[in-house]
Amino acid sequence: MSAESMAILVLLASFGIMILLRFPIAYAVALSSLLCLLYQGLPFTTICQQMVKGINSFSLMAVPFFITMGCLMGSGGISEKLIALANACVGWMTGGMAMVNIVASYFFGGISGSAAADTASLGSILIPMMVDQGYDDDFSTAVTITSSCEGLLVPPSHNMVIYAMSAGGVSVGSLFLAGYIPGALLAISLMIGSYIISKKRKYPKGDKFTFKNLLKQLAVSVWALAAVIIVVVGVVGGWFTATESAAVAVIYSLLVSVYIYKGLDWKGVWKVLGDCVDTLSIVLILISTSSIFGYCLTTLHVPVKAANAVIGMTNNPILIALLLNLILLVLGCIMDMAPIILIATPILLPIATSIGINPIQFGIMIILNCGIGLLTPPVGAVLFIGSAVGKVKMEKVVKATLPFYLCMIVVLLLLTFIPEITMLLPNLFY
Repeated sequence: MSAESMAILVLLASFGIMILLRFPIAYAVALSSLLCLLYQGLPFTTICQQMVKGINSFSLMAVPFFITMGCLMGSGGISEKLIALANACVGWMTGGMAMVNIVASYFFGGISGSAAADTASLGSILIPMMVDQGYDDDFSTAVTITSSCEGLLVPPSHNMVIYAMSAGGVSVGSLFLAGYIPGALLAISLMIGSYIISKKRKYPKGDKFTFKNLLKQLAVSVWALAAVIIVVVGVVGGWFTATESAAVAVIYSLLVSVYIYKGLDWKGVWKVLGDCVDTLSIVLILISTSSIFGYCLTTLHVPVKAANAVIGMTNNPILIALLLNLILLVLGCIMDMAPIILIATPILLPIATSIGINPIQFGIMIILNCGIGLLTPPVGAVLFIGSAVGKVKMEKVVKATLPFYLCMIVVLLLLTFIPEITMLLPNLFY
């Protein structure tokens, strides 16, 4: 075995062993990279250089702003208003509260950009409400956790910014636009699944639809929804960079939460900012350590070797696309979202582009794959949060989620093989 192959084995085997031993992902990434560098005889200064290089990016500054915006809006009393708006839109249908849950997640996801925040904020309100109205607790929890993945696709999403950085120059504005239709498609797919189950179990309908109530709730919620408009329109229109639009959105979110919705006072703002620092520190540690890991992968030519290995198995683009999704789904079962994006993108993106998949389309595929991974054991963070919020055993939640896994896989396949779904809006505006 050559020295290069042995170094690759040291890197990947040590990383895999530490993941199985349940090391924190940042430690696993950093220590496996350290062992690889030691084996190659490279200086320790390489570690410091690559860590600083990984987070020394202007576009990466958008991430803390988006996280702060989501925390402020999520704690600022807007959850109830978005639920009321969703109820006015779809509450009249069979299984009305399940539909409200899914549509509210679409609205809230455009503000928080986080599946975990969506599950914690909306789930704590909607799961008890659904149970009180006669819905099974496991079904209510399953709807909540699966619909929360819409927030990963609906902009603004800090995961899109991380992917754009990892992919090397992909337009953040194009990624934002590309997420809207897939997010809506995922919502429709989950609503169809919920409707079928609701019909079978005879779940109740909600209040009758009235246009007057819809306008009333829209008027109340417009302040929250405007935050998304500021970011997306600002970036797409060329008025702001992603970082600048995120900074403006933070100021706007602060004013709305404190002075308009009055869900936060200034003491609460400081607490929210403390929570943001906790979240941001995790993200930045992952990005910096993943930069070392990516450096090792690049210097050892792993992306090229992986591409040759996959293409060597088959030259059928359909099978290669399915294989890429399978790899991402398996990674999602054992790793969190940010490290998957940071580590897998440099390896898998060249393979995807070689079979004609646009980098923007592939970014949406990665994010949805990672979203499904958040719902799967053993490392499904959103699955654990949903189980805790709904007070339902995880095994019971997983069983209730099985039909919704099918809905999400169908959407994933549509996004993989019908690029127009993802590329329609970016092509239209750019």
